[in-house]
Amino acid sequence: VLAATAASASAYKAFVTPTRNIGCVLEERSVRCDIRHHSWPTPRRPKSCELDYGSGVVVGRSGRAQFVCAGDTVLEAGPVLRYGESIRKGRFRCASSELGVRCVNQRDGHGFLLSKQKVHLF
Repeated sequence: VLAATAASASAYKAFVTPTRNIGCVLEERSVRCDIRHHSWPTPRRPKSCELDYGSGVVVGRSGRAQFVCAGDTVLEAGPVLRYGESIRKGRFRCASSELGVRCVNQRDGHGFLLSKQKVHLF
């Protein structure tokens, strides 16, 4: 059982910001961050999404970041990542700062900046 637990634990890395307003999970295939409170307008939910939409963003192995359609959250997924620190998993890197969380796919340069004041998908 211990080996299985260690293997599954290494499948992802997770963190929350010092304010605990943003939580993120980095996996081999993607990075997802959810936000609890924000002042930017929530995007309109597409008809294809029957779950919660607009309170999280994700960037995958290729292409631009997108808003998440999900029935779960990653807000409480890991320990605090202090401002000025960063974390990596595979091709993905996230940095925590007072300006927000910036996560990038280092192979194609796509990613996002998520903060209480703004969201930028690229």
